[in-house]
Amino acid sequence: MAKTRPGRKDLDSYTIRGTNKVVRAGDCVLMRPSDTSKHPYVARVEKIEADNRNNVKVRVRWYYRPEESIGGRRQFHGAKELFLSDHYDVQSAHTIEGKCIVHSFKNYTKLENVGAEDYYSRFEYKAATGGFTPDRVAVYCKCEMPYNPDDLMVQCEGCKDWYHPACVGMTIEDAKKLDHFMCSECSSDDDVKKIQNGFSVSPATDAKMMQMMLSKVCASLMEPKRRKRGP
Repeated sequence: MAKTRPGRKDLDSYTIRGTNKVVRAGDCVLMRPSDTSKHPYVARVEKIEADNRNNVKVRVRWYYRPEESIGGRRQFHGAKELFLSDHYDVQSAHTIEGKCIVHSFKNYTKLENVGAEDYYSRFEYKAATGGFTPDRVAVYCKCEMPYNPDDLMVQCEGCKDWYHPACVGMTIEDAKKLDHFMCSECSSDDDVKKIQNGFSVSPATDAKMMQMMLSKVCASLMEPKRRKRGP
């Protein structure tokens, strides 16, 4: 932890102006950008201190949105995805607008309802070089993309791999009606994919299916045999 500078004192907490929300070191916060047309910045508070005039400052570690990174936003980046960067800064506590939660990827995918304050992070990001840790993650489907929790996927009953409906010539509406699915590599020429009224596989509408999918995804992130690619 950074040392407190002369003439300053460490604070245990800070109450966000105009609210009763209390911020402590380790909390994630939304910070007001100078350009009000932009989304608020997201940061993790590392330290809170005040000077002898009681001006409160926070030392923060910034989260980057995918579009703020050198490589930009890609197809598999979720709408609520953030990268924990190695970029530290000191800001006035008055720029804090509110609190938020940055979940691990695994915990985020278990949420039954995603609120406005919920985000997730699965990569650490080096702001100067654009490098990521980890630099490889499991990929799925014919398109060989990492998992995006915003996207619907269906699982082949044969190979157990996951596919985007569009990548296997299917609409989202058809995918939501699936009772069984076999990919083209696992099905014979005489096989017919069965589309019946059944359970929904939408992550937004079926939490149980979401958890089943994500247990597969998260387990696969740890499997050395899975094919990998970088972020």
